[in-house]
Amino acid sequence: MSLENKVAIVTGAAQGIGFAVAKRFVSDGAKVVIADIDDAKGEEAAEDLQTIGEAMYIHCNVAERLDVRNMVAETLNAYGDIDILVNNAGIVIGSDFLELEEADFDRVLSTNLKGAFLCSQAVARHMVEKIEGGGEPGCIINMSSVNSVLAIPNQIPYCVSKGGVSQLTKSTALALAPHGIRVNAIGPGSIMTEMLSAVNSDREARQRLMSRTPLLRIGEPAEIAGVAAFLASQDAGYITGQTIFADGGRMPLNYTVAVPDGD
Repeated sequence: MSLENKVAIVTGAAQGIGFAVAKRFVSDGAKVVIADIDDAKGEEAAEDLQTIGEAMYIHCNVAERLDVRNMVAETLNAYGDIDILVNNAGIVIGSDFLELEEADFDRVLSTNLKGAFLCSQAVARHMVEKIEGGGEPGCIINMSSVNSVLAIPNQIPYCVSKGGVSQLTKSTALALAPHGIRVNAIGPGSIMTEMLSAVNSDREARQRLMSRTPLLRIGEPAEIAGVAAFLASQDAGYITGQTIFADGGRMPLNYTVAVPDGD
């Protein structure tokens, strides 16, 4: 699944799943732009990846149209093309539904859903121009979640945003199909990121997590990166409008599984 000489933008790539995707892409030969709002971690991530290939950091708040436009322009100035976009940037704000602030709801939707729309539209415009000039179609990968389907009562904005990402994926896949541009999504389950570290260290919380995970383990960011690498490659050339759930079997589950003591 070589991505040799492809140019990829990965948003929210300063850490976690986004960084794992960026690292896999660089390892597979791509030139990668890490887009994030955390300048310190973003620069550090880019320096890390530069030891194995080509990478650079660009500050970008995906909820801001001007930031997105500048990100695309800087990427084209640096690498001359954009073949792959991974809309990974996302935030979580937990709150009881009755206490949820409108501003918090708006903030999550602006980053997780509007940001994916703005980035997709800006990059797709470039891709279409390239195709009209005889270039090859690119692809877009959205980071969805099992919570695009499953709900959490104190994570209303996050669940709503990921449900929106699911429909954004399908709608844009149909809209861009005439140009040959593929749009797919990945729906991670429980992945060992910074956000999940507290759960993993709490035995009771870990037992609850395992009880809904048939494979009885937490996934690794690199495993999500592997799915992204597949979707970005020509091996997935006939796949569009789909969400691949990498969740250890959680989505098909209609019960809880027995968790051995000590796990």
